[in-house]
Amino acid sequence: MPLIDAIVAPLGAGAFGLLFGIERLWPLRARSCPQARRLLRNFLVSAPAFVLLRLAMVPAAFGAAAWAAARDVGILHWLPAPRWLAIVAGFILMDWIYYAWHRATHRIGFLWRFHAVHHSDLDLDVTTAARFHFGEIVLSVPFRAAASVALGISVEALAAFEICFQVAVLFHHSNWKLPLGFERALGLVLVTPRLHGIHHSIVRSETDSNWGTIFSFWDRLHRTLRRDVPQASLTIGVPAYRDVAELSVLRLWAMPFGRQRPWRLPSGEVPGRAPSTARRLVA
Repeated sequence: MPLIDAIVAPLGAGAFGLLFGIERLWPLRARSCPQARRLLRNFLVSAPAFVLLRLAMVPAAFGAAAWAAARDVGILHWLPAPRWLAIVAGFILMDWIYYAWHRATHRIGFLWRFHAVHHSDLDLDVTTAARFHFGEIVLSVPFRAAASVALGISVEALAAFEICFQVAVLFHHSNWKLPLGFERALGLVLVTPRLHGIHHSIVRSETDSNWGTIFSFWDRLHRTLRRDVPQASLTIGVPAYRDVAELSVLRLWAMPFGRQRPWRLPSGEVPGRAPSTARRLVA
């Protein structure tokens, strides 16, 4: 854990600062809210989540992985594979597990109550990567630990995954306008800002796509990949929460525990858009 702290904290802060500056030079989508206020709100909302992340989620996963390794428990510990291959396989499998977890946070109503706090942001940028409800972190702890044991994820694979996971989340939430040709190539393997932007759309069929964290090929494999929505046509957020006054820190903390609103705009309209025939990532 001290080694992870020594790497992840400065790397995460450096990646955040770099992306925060880049997305101001080359923004992908126009902003709808004042940036300074959103920055403060998102970090205040996430403060309890950051504490729980360090004190519970990360230690639980590493403790579970170390326990499983000491007792040869888990699929990867049972296979006669070289250590390097088990580490690579563990890294890739953890990303697949997070694809499944992310999909569950949208499909299971109780989990969505907490994940909706993240999606309710009216803009999408690197600060959104920090906007997670502490309840979502608590709920993910047993899932993460159980996955580490069941799959036999090594401590080394988990450490590598943690480092890449944090950078990937910051990157694909960023509002960075990459050259389209470069992002198309990158998106064949990795989740990119345009791909994840589609996932934060208020159109339900678009939100229910692009669930990957690091690798985009899970969405391709499970047929949940969308590349056909232009960023300029996206409206970011949850349709039921369009008033910024309803998205204060205290209300966001309380959101999962109140009445859940249906997926429609305050006017009653359900946002929709017919999918296009585009086969490549569009601008």
